[in-house]
This record gives sequence, structure tokens and C-alpha cells, in this order.
Amino acid sequence: MEKFRSHLFFSTPPLFSVGILTLTMKWRTILPQCCLLLVTCALPALEAVPIDIDKTKVKTTQPVDSAKIEPPDTGLYYDEYLKQVIDVLETDSHFREKLQKADIEEIKSGRLSKELDLVSHHVRTKLDELKRQEVARLRMLIKAKLDSFQDTGMDHHALLKQFDHLNHLNPDKFESTDLDMLIKAATSDLEHYDKARHEEFKKYEMMKEHERREYLKTLSEEKRKEEESKFAEMKKKHENHPKVNHPGSKDQLKEVWEEADGLDPNDFDPKTFFKLHDVNSDGFLDEQELEALFTKELEKVYDPKNEEDDMVEMEEERLRMREHVMNEVDTNKDRLVTLDEFLKATEKKEFLEPDSWETLDHQQFFTEEELKEYENLISVQESKLKKKADELQKQKEDLQRQHDQLEAQKLEYHQVVVQQMEQKKLQQISPSAPGGESKI
Repeated sequence: MEKFRSHLFFSTPPLFSVGILTLTMKWRTILPQCCLLLVTCALPALEAVPIDIDKTKVKTTQPVDSAKIEPPDTGLYYDEYLKQVIDVLETDSHFREKLQKADIEEIKSGRLSKELDLVSHHVRTKLDELKRQEVARLRMLIKAKLDSFQDTGMDHHALLKQFDHLNHLNPDKFESTDLDMLIKAATSDLEHYDKARHEEFKKYEMMKEHERREYLKTLSEEKRKEEESKFAEMKKKHENHPKVNHPGSKDQLKEVWEEADGLDPNDFDPKTFFKLHDVNSDGFLDEQELEALFTKELEKVYDPKNEEDDMVEMEEERLRMREHVMNEVDTNKDRLVTLDEFLKATEKKEFLEPDSWETLDHQQFFTEEELKEYENLISVQESKLKKKADELQKQKEDLQRQHDQLEAQKLEYHQVVVQQMEQKKLQQISPSAPGGESKI
């Protein structure tokens, strides 16, 4: 079961990450890993570390209670629903036992979903309630979207078809079909998550260059030359950094061993290293645990205090490093690194004699043609926004005119009412009676 949870949650990028690069990009759990984590609830403990380590040299750290580790946000719009379903399934002993014996393909193919028919009535009731809540939430989102466009008379039930992580035809019952659809939807969405992040980063870089060029157009010739010179100087300063070790190489891992772990580099041992950085002790290095290994390398290139260093680019570099290591080490492509996969990778020639690692300094993010196409897209969007802004301004002026007319009518009616009251008072006063007294 623990393996299934890891498969789903412990490889999601921080969404943060970049806006929605940030995204967003706060995070990296992939569903294939969530599926993997629910698969083996109790993995046998790994055997003892094969070498002796001087405990006085190890930097003291607080032990991590894996039960208290909250799975990070997957970035999916149904993230909370996904987590709640897993939590409920974990309470059923029969389902948990089946998961211990299941492999990744059984989970991803949907065969394991059939076991849902055998879970306890109590669990099914909870799942039914979760599904009803999710359907209600989606309907609220649809209504809010339609209301924003002032669109009425639409069939909200029919619009639920666009959500493929649940069976919309039966909104009240959670069935095996729902579990199958949830797993497949999350697997597909998360497998394309990194690609989407790369695309967002590319747009970010094009927008940054577009804004720079637009700013230069507003300057005089002399000021423009000064800005161009400053830009070139900052770029050169950013590129002037220490050598970055190849991610996943022996040199890179030994640097972490020595500087982060506080151990003697001569005592470097891959198996010990794996156990030290398997933070939640689940027997795997997930994507978050891998990315933590690259912090020392990234600090060589990026410093948040430096104007020339872009922290968004740092997160893209981190993503590239993680993807590279996963491609080299994760042989079964489940986006989790086992101890066996890790040890086999350390036996390769690339581990001892890696090629040089080219940072983003030497990468071209886009071509001039792509930038022009992007600028044309921006121009079209700006035109639409300007048109919409003009329409809103016109509506505002019309409303103000109507308001002024109503205020004028209100004032006019008020004056009429005052005049009528004065006339009424005069009419109620009779002429003076004999003797000079007035009679009301």
C-alpha cells in the first residue's frame, strides 16, 4: 500500500514552481508512482549498511517519521479527490492485501480495480460519499464558469463528460469503473506534466525577451546601447560559475556525501548513500528526493541575491537534471528508483567517467521564428483584450449615464413632491375669520 501511495504522490513537481510555472510548479508526484506506492504496503527492511561509519562525522538530523510526511500536491485539478480515495482504500484489509501482491501493470491496466467489488460496505459507503462530493464540486465549477459568461440554460450534467477521472453517468455510486478511470486519468495527466512545464518555461523565456525588446524600443539610442551593454555584462557574469558536475555521476554524489552529509569522501558507498537519502524510508528514491540531491550543483550557478540569476531558470535546470537521472537509472520507467536500479547505475562507465554537463547558459530556448509567432499571438490576445476593455468602458459610460439620469429624475420628483406638500399646506389654511383670527 505504501508503494502505491508513493507511486501516486512522491514525484510531482512543486507547482510551483513557475507561476503556473509557478504552476505551479509547487510540485512532483506522478500517478504511476502513486500506483506503485499503494502496491506494497509493507516492504521488507533493507539489510544493514555494509560499512562502518564514524557517527561523529555525520551531521545530526532529526529522524523522519514517514507516517507524518504529507504527500505533495500533484498539480491535478482533482488532487484532493485522488488523495481521499487512496486514504479510504488503505483502510480495507482485503484491498490492501491484494495490493501487496499486485504489480504496476496490474494497477495501470485496471485489473486491480475489479477488487473494489470485494471491499467492505463501510468503505464503499465512504467512497460513494467522496464521489458525490466531487461531482458536486465539479458542477459548482461548471456553473461558475458558465455564469461568468452569462450563459444560461446549459445542461450541467452533460458537461461533466469533459472530466475523465470519474464516471459521470452514475454520480452517486463509486464503482470499479471509477477507480479504473481515476488511476488511468492521473497516470496520463502526470506523465505529461513535465512536458507541460517545459512548454510553460519556454513561454516564460519568450515573454521575458519580448518585454526586454519592447522596453528597448522606448529608449533613446544612447540609453539603448547602455541597456544592451548591461544585459551582456549580466549574462557573462551569470555564465562565470564553478564547474557543474554531471547529475548522478560519482563526482556529483560524492560532493553531496561530503558537503551535505558530512562524511569522508574516501568512505563513499552507494548503498549507504541510497539509504541516507531515502528520506521516508520506503525503499525508493522518488523524484523529490532525487531533486534534493542537485541543490549543491544548482547553488554553484544560481543565487537569489544576484540580479543576473533567474530562480525560474534554476527550477528548470533542476527539472532537467532529474529527468536526465531518471532516464539513466529508472530502468522500468515507473518514476521511482529502487536500490537495485541505483546500484546497477553506479557500475556503468558513465557513472565514473561522465560527459560534461551543459547548463541552461548554453541552451537555446527558442528560435526567432518561434518568438515572432509568440509575439503575434500576444498581439492578437492584446487586441482582444483591448476590444473587451473598450466594450467594458462603453458599458461603464452607459451605466454612468443611466445613473445620472436616474439621479436627475429623483431630484425632479423630490422637487415636485416638495411643491405639492407646500400647496397642500396652503390649501389647508382657511381665510381669516371676523375678528382677525385664522381658522384652520
